[in-house]
Amino acid sequence: MEPLPLSALNDFLFCPRRAGLKFIEGLRGTNEHTVLGDLAHEHVDMPGYELRAGWELLRALPLFSDKLGLSGKADLVEVRRNPATGGITAAHPVEYKKGPKRRFDNDEVQLCAQALCLEEMFVLTIDSGAIFHAASQRRSEVAFDSALRDQTVQALTDLRTLLAGGVSPAPELKPQCEGCSLHEVCLPEAAAMRSASLFIPRSYS
Repeated sequence: MEPLPLSALNDFLFCPRRAGLKFIEGLRGTNEHTVLGDLAHEHVDMPGYELRAGWELLRALPLFSDKLGLSGKADLVEVRRNPATGGITAAHPVEYKKGPKRRFDNDEVQLCAQALCLEEMFVLTIDSGAIFHAASQRRSEVAFDSALRDQTVQALTDLRTLLAGGVSPAPELKPQCEGCSLHEVCLPEAAAMRSASLFIPRSYS
């Protein structure tokens, strides 16, 4: 099974067409939101670790799951180790986002997918993680309950179905379109316009 990037789940739940444009058609885009996002990740994208309050902080940790067919990296994973063996006994993934908490759940699903990778890698159970919002400098705790785990697995199944079909969904004007980096490529406003009726034959009887 060809591994998918963890970020693809976020794209898919934000907008299936966005996922299609990126992972079927190979399109990419940049705007002020992607630039600010890169700046928010600047520190955590540097691989390394530090110790803080009994936790070891692992930055830019590579992740994978053979079971789910996922790969990528975690912005930050806080871990505790067994002093005797050095093995990891607890892990707490943290995802960095530039803005405040959004009404969409794509960030939570992406974080849960990271936790599923970590559980497979380290053979442990992870109860929760966090999303750090750079704009407010606050964390939102995320519980990895059965509902979120099921949603994550289902989203991955739906994403693979979309990619296997090889066709991007049709454009659809949504509230999140304004901030999308692929807005100028997708042109959702055009899809929302009525078809021109200028050349439709008329009956003159």
